[in-house]
Amino acid sequence: MALLERFYPDEYLDSAYDIDYEALYAQGYRGVIFDIDNTLVPHGAPADERSIGLFDRLRRTGFQSLLLSNNKEPRVKMFNDDVHSQYIYKAGKPSKKNYVRAMELMGTTPATTMFVGDQLFTDVWGAKKAGIRTWLVKPIHPKEEIQIVLKRRLEHIVLFFYRRSRRRKA
Repeated sequence: MALLERFYPDEYLDSAYDIDYEALYAQGYRGVIFDIDNTLVPHGAPADERSIGLFDRLRRTGFQSLLLSNNKEPRVKMFNDDVHSQYIYKAGKPSKKNYVRAMELMGTTPATTMFVGDQLFTDVWGAKKAGIRTWLVKPIHPKEEIQIVLKRRLEHIVLFFYRRSRRRKA
């Protein structure tokens, strides 16, 4: 079972938009690293009103933010043009290298940084390797590339054991 625990998120919510960022800021968090596709908008979609509003809210609260994506720069820049965050493209997740770089760019530490993403084997695992608290959110849209669909099947197995372990602790 310990093998699977490396993929367990610290928190699991329906949406990145359900997180109480103000409460987390009060707890000492200062930086938020986000995945983009299926975390903030459907895969390949531009920023929408909701995502633009979220980044405005984060700035008003005092958060630094950064988009960490395995996509190429044109896709990440297109989304970022409307939300005005920092970003790293072709991040190589789950390697911890660019999670560490993200914290350097934001001026945060693992203790003051949180990560929000929709995939266990790239987003969550990479953030955990970097010592960052993780929020896994449900994918926004079911239509995904085939390699992601295959990973989702494995994620269902991990999430089954994750939920079971949470029920035992409760």
